[in-house]
Amino acid sequence: MSYRMFENRTKNYFKQVRGSLIFKLLSIISSFLIISLMIKYLGKEQYGIWSTLLSIVSWVVLFDVGIGNGLRNKISESLAKDDKKEAQNYISAAYVIIGLISMFLLGIFLVISNFISWQNVFNTSILSNSELKDIVNITAVFLFVNFWLSLINQVFNGLQKTSIVVFNQFLSNAFALISVYILYSYFESSLFNLAFVYGMSLVMSSLLLSLWFYGKNRDLVPRIKNYGKKYVKSITSLGFQFFIIQIAVIVIFTTDKILITQLFGPEYVASYDVVFKLFSVITIVHSLLMAPLWSAYSDAYHREDFAWIRKTIKNQLKLYALFVLGTIVLIFLAKKIIYLWIGNSVQVDNMLIIAMGAFVLVSTWNNLFAYFINATNNLKIQIITSIIAMIINIPLSIFIVKKYNIGTYGIVIGTIISLLFFAVFGSVQSFKLIKVQHAE
Repeated sequence: MSYRMFENRTKNYFKQVRGSLIFKLLSIISSFLIISLMIKYLGKEQYGIWSTLLSIVSWVVLFDVGIGNGLRNKISESLAKDDKKEAQNYISAAYVIIGLISMFLLGIFLVISNFISWQNVFNTSILSNSELKDIVNITAVFLFVNFWLSLINQVFNGLQKTSIVVFNQFLSNAFALISVYILYSYFESSLFNLAFVYGMSLVMSSLLLSLWFYGKNRDLVPRIKNYGKKYVKSITSLGFQFFIIQIAVIVIFTTDKILITQLFGPEYVASYDVVFKLFSVITIVHSLLMAPLWSAYSDAYHREDFAWIRKTIKNQLKLYALFVLGTIVLIFLAKKIIYLWIGNSVQVDNMLIIAMGAFVLVSTWNNLFAYFINATNNLKIQIITSIIAMIINIPLSIFIVKKYNIGTYGIVIGTIISLLFFAVFGSVQSFKLIKVQHAE
C-alpha cells in the first residue's frame, strides 16, 4: 500500500473531524437550548411524554433492516475499486427498498394506532387518548418520511464525508430551535404543535441536503432503472447482520425512558433526560472523532492497509484516557451545570449522575471497537453479545429497581451491565484481528 494513500486517508480523517467540530458544537448548543425551551413550553409532565414518544418512534430506524449500514459499506467498497456506477446502483437499490418499507409500515402503523390506549402507554391522563393518538400519528408521519430521506446520511458516510452528516444534524436542530422558540413566544402550550414543527425540521434538513448533493453529483443520483436484485441481495445480506445489532441497540438505548415512565411516572423522565443530555456531550464528542473512521477502516481493510488500521486504533486508545478524565470532571460539576442550564425546575440525584458517567465510559469504550469491527464485516461476536444484552436489559433493570428499591439510576445500572459483554469480547476480538493481520 502506497505511502500517499496512507497519508491521504489520515488527512481526510482530520479534515472530517475539523469540519464536524463547529457544526457539532452548534448542534449541541441548539439541542441544550431546545430542551430548556421545550420544558418551559410544555411543562415537566408533557415534556416527559414527548421525550418518551421520541424514544418509542425512534424504533422506526429498525425497519431499514440494516440497509443503511450495508449501503455505507458497499459504497466504500465500490469506491475503493473506483467503480462509481456500482455505487450508484447500490444507492438506487437502497432508496427503492427503504421507500417501499416506509410507505407500507406507515400505513400499518396509522391503522394500528387507532386500537392502542396511548394513555396507558404514556401512563398519563393529562391529555385525552384522542389527543395523544393525533400527536403520535403526526410524529410517525414525519419520522417515516425522514427515515427515507435520511439515506443521504449513509451516502455521505460511505463517501467518507461525515462532516456533512454532522451539518445535517445541526441544520435540523437549528430549524427545530427557531420553531420551538416561535411556539414558546407566540403560542399556547400544545404537544401537537411541537410534534408538527419538530417533524418539519427533520424533513427540511434532509431534503435540502439531498437536493444540494445530487444536484452536484449527477452520476450518483438514485434511479429506478438502476434498481437490481443483485444489489438488493448484496446490501440486505450484509444489512441483516447490522439489523440484529440495530434491534439490540434500540432496545438497550431507548427503553430506559419507557421503563422510567412505567415504574416511576413521566415526571421522572425529565430529570433522567437532563442528566443524559448533559453526559451526551462526552459521547457526542467521542462519536465526532469516531464517525469518519468507519468508512476509513473499511477503505483501508479492502485495500489491505493494515498498518494504518493498527496505528489509528492505538491513537484512539490513547485519546480514550482523556475521555475518562473528562467524564470524572463532569460528574463533579454536573449539578452546578444543570442548575445554570435549567435552574430549579428539575432536581437530579447524585447516584443518577454517577451511574450516567459510568454508562458513558462503557459505551464510548464499546464504540472504539464497534466502528472497526463494523467496517470489516466481522460481526459474529458483536451479534451474539448484542442479543444477550438485549434479552437481559429490561428484566435486569426492573429487577435492580424493585429488588433494591432504588431510584431511576437502577435502570441505568441495568443498561451498563448489559453493555459489559461487548466491552470485554469486542475488545478481545479487535486485538486478535489486528494481531492476525500483523502476523500475516
